[in-house]
Amino acid sequence: AYAPMNTIPAFELAHQQGADGIELDVHRTKDGEVVILHDFSVDGTTNGTGEIKDMTLAQLKKLDAGAWFSPSFVNTRIPTLEEVFLAVGRFLFINIEIKSQTIESDGLEALVATLIHKYGMTERVIVSSFNPYVLMRFRGIFADVPLGYLTAPNEIIPAPEGLTFEAHHPYQAILDNATIAQYKSQANFINTWTVNDPARAVALANMGVNGLITDKPDE
Repeated sequence: AYAPMNTIPAFELAHQQGADGIELDVHRTKDGEVVILHDFSVDGTTNGTGEIKDMTLAQLKKLDAGAWFSPSFVNTRIPTLEEVFLAVGRFLFINIEIKSQTIESDGLEALVATLIHKYGMTERVIVSSFNPYVLMRFRGIFADVPLGYLTAPNEIIPAPEGLTFEAHHPYQAILDNATIAQYKSQANFINTWTVNDPARAVALANMGVNGLITDKPDE
């Protein structure tokens, strides 16, 4: 709500506003680096054009990822996951959403696992995805990291056979006592998105939701 999403200024502001953690989206660059951006293309939140998978880190680092949001964020750069760990990993939990459009792997799961291990973040991250195949692959690579299974708005999807995970990550509007009970029977935790109304946040907490993803941690 107050800074360009998926940037270090936004993550630092979240910490200042009292957030326990942050959620971010990771992609693999053409040259095998892990970068943070919500969309699969850079068109929506930078001054560039193209798919992340077709661009090198050097090309991505030339883009302005802040000017679209506000003149005060001009020249904000697309961060790498490594840069985020170094900037805020000591004091924020990090929900790493792995973005994927196919059942095939581009190697992103292994790259993320390597960085988590390198920076000692095993106890401070949860890896999430809408793609169950991503989660299954990640579990096979790094079994010690908790997983969150994301589901789309207005969908109550049973977990695919063979997928084990620690948290459900459903859209907040579908949650009530019945759906929460259903999700709790499958996983220990429910972390829901995106909750920007304080009254709804209180209601969800009272129903047993464990974590709230919000644009407004200060509220």
